[in-house]
Amino acid sequence: MDTFSEDPKPGRLVLPLVLIGMIATTYTFINRVATNNNLEIEPSVEEVVVEPDEEPVSEDTTTTTSTTLPGEVVAYLEEISSEKIQSIDLATKVLEANDKWDNEDITYQEAKDEFASFIEDAQQFVETVSEPGPPSTFAGLVKSHEELKSLAALIFSDTEELLEGLTSSDTGERRSAALDSFNNNINLFQEKIDEIVAINTSG
Repeated sequence: MDTFSEDPKPGRLVLPLVLIGMIATTYTFINRVATNNNLEIEPSVEEVVVEPDEEPVSEDTTTTTSTTLPGEVVAYLEEISSEKIQSIDLATKVLEANDKWDNEDITYQEAKDEFASFIEDAQQFVETVSEPGPPSTFAGLVKSHEELKSLAALIFSDTEELLEGLTSSDTGERRSAALDSFNNNINLFQEKIDEIVAINTSG
C-alpha cells in the first residue's frame, strides 16, 4: 500500500487561491462604487508633451586678427628696449657715486675718476642710441628716434657738467643742478621709449 507523502511546502497551493480572491474582491468593489456613483470607468491616458528640440546656439566664429609688425620694426623696438636698460645702468652708477661723495665714502680723487668714467660711458651711450636706428620707411619712428638721440646728447652733456660741478669751487650747487638735469633727461629718455613701444604694439 502506497503511503501518501505530504507536500513539504503546503503554502504554495494556498497563495494562488488568496491572490484570486483578492483580485475578485477588488473588481467587485470597483464595479459597485462605479454603479452607485454613476461613474464611467475609462482607461487613464497620460498625455505626453514632447518638447521641441532647442535651437542650436550659434557660435560666434568671428576671429580677431592682430597686426603683425614687420621684422625690422620688431628689431628696432628690441634695440631701444635694450638702450633703456643701458640708461638705467648708467643712472644707477651716477647716483651711487654721487651718494658716496656726499657721504664721504670715497676720496676726492676717486670721485673725480668715477665721474670722468661716466663721461666715457655716456659718450658710448650716445653712439649706441644713434645707430642703427629705425627703418627709414617708417616716418613716425624716425621722428621719435631723433628725440631719443637729442635726449642721449643731453645726458652726455649732464655727465660733463657733473664733473665740472665736482671740481668747481662752490659748495655743491653746480653738481646738484647737473644731477637734477641728468635725472630729468634720463627719465624723459625712458618715457619716450615706453611711448614708442606702446604705440607700435597696442591693438
